[in-house]
Amino acid sequence: MPEGHTIHRLARDHTTWFAGQALTIKSPQGRFVQDAERINGKTLKHVSACGKHLFYQFTKGPMLHLHLGLYGKFRVHDNPAPDPKGAVRIRIIGTERTLDLNGPNQCELIDRPAYEEILDRLGPDPLRDDADPDRAWDRITDSRAPIGQLLMDQSVIAGIGNIYRTEILWRQKIHPKHPGNELTRRQFNSIWKDAIKLMADGEKYNKIITVDLEGIKPAKLGITERTNIYKQKHCPTCNCVIHKFELASRSVFACPQCQK
Repeated sequence: MPEGHTIHRLARDHTTWFAGQALTIKSPQGRFVQDAERINGKTLKHVSACGKHLFYQFTKGPMLHLHLGLYGKFRVHDNPAPDPKGAVRIRIIGTERTLDLNGPNQCELIDRPAYEEILDRLGPDPLRDDADPDRAWDRITDSRAPIGQLLMDQSVIAGIGNIYRTEILWRQKIHPKHPGNELTRRQFNSIWKDAIKLMADGEKYNKIITVDLEGIKPAKLGITERTNIYKQKHCPTCNCVIHKFELASRSVFACPQCQK
């Protein structure tokens, strides 16, 4: 599932490509036909993101809400676009580009109260200007659950996924099994600040990069060179063998020496 930086990058790109245009909106697959007709021909104002959710705001009418889930995937084409490939839930046609979406977990029209309800049940998103880290701090300190589990809970912090939680906790020298209610405010502040930095880099470069970029061009980094311990065998700091275990239904990685 895409982590939050990818969703924010999509929001930024889709705003750039389609804002201010009266869009042609179709459902080639046929599962979104009636709703597509409701927003067909309407002008897009902007696209915003919160956590792993996308919101398309039009000048009039309902808002389009998307959540990619595990299998959702966008394809962008220069116009004229080729015929839809596979089960395209929604096709968005602008003046220069066409956007196809296959396999989203959620694809629906919502009103403003429903939008606010979604935001209310999500934790603060480090990439949003309106994020309130105190909301996350309150939920973490009120829980005995491991911090590695809490960081995957979108109602605690929105947008952090498996790779970021592994890398942030290693960078802050905190073990994923450390109880949330034993975290200090200083530790939490460092986690939050690091999440902002790393996810902003991810949005900028359109890929997760958690290693120090000083003197390094991101484009020259291979997949295995972009992270410190995620799916790595040894810790780059102490050379200890990295431990891999399950937490929140996903494999997490930790250094037994650096994250005691």
